Amino acid sequence: MGQLHVSVEYDTIARRIEDVAPILRTEAEKSETSRQLTKEMVRALDATEVVKISIPRELGGYEFSPSQVMRTIERLSYHEASVGWSVMALQMVTGSTGAYLGREAVEDLYPDVPAGRHATIAGQGTRLGDAVRVDGGYRISGQWSFASGIPLASHIHTAAFCAETGRPLVFTFPKEQATLVDNWDVLGLRATHSIDYVCQDVFVPATHVYDATTTENLHGGAYYRLGLVNLSGICHTGWALGVGRRMLDEMKALAATKTGTHNASVDTGYFHATFAQAEAKFRAARAWAMEVWADNEATLDRGEKLSTEQETLTRLMLNNTTWSVQSVGQTVYQWAATAAMRRGDLQRYYRDLNAGTQHITSGPVVLQNCGKWLAGLAQHARWEFLDLVSGEDSGTH
Repeated sequence: MGQLHVSVEYDTIARRIEDVAPILRTEAEKSETSRQLTKEMVRALDATEVVKISIPRELGGYEFSPSQVMRTIERLSYHEASVGWSVMALQMVTGSTGAYLGREAVEDLYPDVPAGRHATIAGQGTRLGDAVRVDGGYRISGQWSFASGIPLASHIHTAAFCAETGRPLVFTFPKEQATLVDNWDVLGLRATHSIDYVCQDVFVPATHVYDATTTENLHGGAYYRLGLVNLSGICHTGWALGVGRRMLDEMKALAATKTGTHNASVDTGYFHATFAQAEAKFRAARAWAMEVWADNEATLDRGEKLSTEQETLTRLMLNNTTWSVQSVGQTVYQWAATAAMRRGDLQRYYRDLNAGTQHITSGPVVLQNCGKWLAGLAQHARWEFLDLVSGEDSGTH
């Protein structure tokens, strides 16, 4: 038997998502206005139990495989982009925290997962605050942005750098210990309410702290040996694919209403060819994403960790998926014409898509590092978090 767990619950969760899809779609405009998911959306999502998909099986969760997580986030994002974004963050952090923390923290945070008695955790892991070692733990201070999923969370996961240990660490603590800053006034992904939060000299016990770059899990199977960045990459890939497919389908539906009318642009050969190219670009990106993760899963199933080449291709694939889908969205926006300018699904998805491209994992620095390694100019380097580092640079701030 291999070491990667593939959950038998995937079809059940997928069916539950489809059952609540009408609610997610109907409530989308209301959530856009309120800048957070509505109560009806949250109740619907709770009924799916989707937040449990990355909680280790030994703790009572479903522990989906990477491709199962990716397809689940893809499905949610297809129905509503802000829902997919919020859930991808919440389920990933809630699951990985249980994998990387020890027994005492797990007993505190995950007392009875099957019965729904467990922490839900969100926060930020890329901008580092400051941590100081004290008796029994650490005191952390800082301000963090883009806390996606935090309205649905009971606890916060946040990263801070400890000068004494020379390591970036992740801290988990009750949400009420932080000051939430209601500053989410943005172009897209408005309903995610990905606000800032501030901590000032907050004590976190050592039991609730782990190394931010770890790939050594204390609970669960091979999935968690990917580390936080690769776990995040799975989610962002699924989100982009769900958004891209929805935009193409929205354009197809719009074309059906316009065909046959006077001077309809959708009846031109130019549109037909351009739409075919957009479909090809999307399908090629999705096929490569599935290929990359099939190879990664085979490695994990053998009990091995990803090679530097696999990590590089995984990061490059995410960049390709994100920007291929952005190109698809631009094509849809062009041919939707004034329909895309008006308030509604197409406009919202277009704004959400372009907001999603700004995430650091699909940024230019990561892309440059991928090219550097693939060109043979950093063959002895390895990935640590979002950086490509040589051995002597490992662990530096």
